[in-house]
Amino acid sequence: MLRCVRRACIKQFVPVSPGNLLWTLCFCKDGTENNPPLVLLHGFGGGGGLWAQNIDALSQHQPVFVLDLLGFGRSSRPTFPMNAEGAEHLFVESLEQWRVKMGLESMVLLGHNLGGYLAMSYAIRYPHRVKHIVLVEPWGFPERPDTEEADRPIPVWIKALGALFSPFNPLAGLRMVGPLGPTLVQTLRPDLKRKYSSMFSDNTVSEYIYHLNVQCPSGETAFKNMTDPYGWAKRPMLLRMEQLPSNIPITIIYGSRSNIDSNSASTIKTMRPSSHVEVKLIRGAGHYVYADQPEDFNNCVTQLCEKVK
Repeated sequence: MLRCVRRACIKQFVPVSPGNLLWTLCFCKDGTENNPPLVLLHGFGGGGGLWAQNIDALSQHQPVFVLDLLGFGRSSRPTFPMNAEGAEHLFVESLEQWRVKMGLESMVLLGHNLGGYLAMSYAIRYPHRVKHIVLVEPWGFPERPDTEEADRPIPVWIKALGALFSPFNPLAGLRMVGPLGPTLVQTLRPDLKRKYSSMFSDNTVSEYIYHLNVQCPSGETAFKNMTDPYGWAKRPMLLRMEQLPSNIPITIIYGSRSNIDSNSASTIKTMRPSSHVEVKLIRGAGHYVYADQPEDFNNCVTQLCEKVK
């Protein structure tokens, strides 16, 4: 996925306890090494390669670190605790151990989807290590509505399917079809190829997604154990926002065409009246903001990073 990135990088497996490795890519242009580093955390089922259209632009002014989260991509795939709190703790502690090994005093932490949830969890636990939090279409912030059944009745057939597949991981079907997996990805998500058409004319993206998720579903299982039915977080992040020091700025980025509820951004602004909370809307972008409108996304992130001291 990253063969089209022009910026030279250092590739390495960074050891974190207990005996795990985080696959890491380091991009640093000469003369930018003293600027606050930007760390990119991918979302559920993803990997560092999905930032291919962003790395050259974002590393123009500061070092950029791209890593595969524990349990995903080329990183180790350990057995996570079965409970939501334990799984989240292992994700966060692996990130902190990674930071120590990389020698980063502090960083701008940017996370998409699950990566946004973990970025906020990390910042709450290690606030002095975070200069700015960037949440890109974050998962797991709102509580599951108590009135969900009454306001939006769930069809019986969906409940039946949910009960049938509840013992399985979210991407189990991808592994069940074996070598037909890449074709399944292409069929179900033809938009992925379009998103990266400026870089790849073949099926590189769908094959990348397949190979990310055909391996042992370690992080996938952890994510499943962190969710309630229908994708709500068991430990909603909005309930813990008061634990984040008020001096840490937050930028929240959504796509104008996304189906992700952006009400959490308004809630965060209301909860932090004396803090810097900025909400950005990228026009023409869906959930994968950074791939749908990479130029606008890159400009947005670059501008906020330029203000970080």
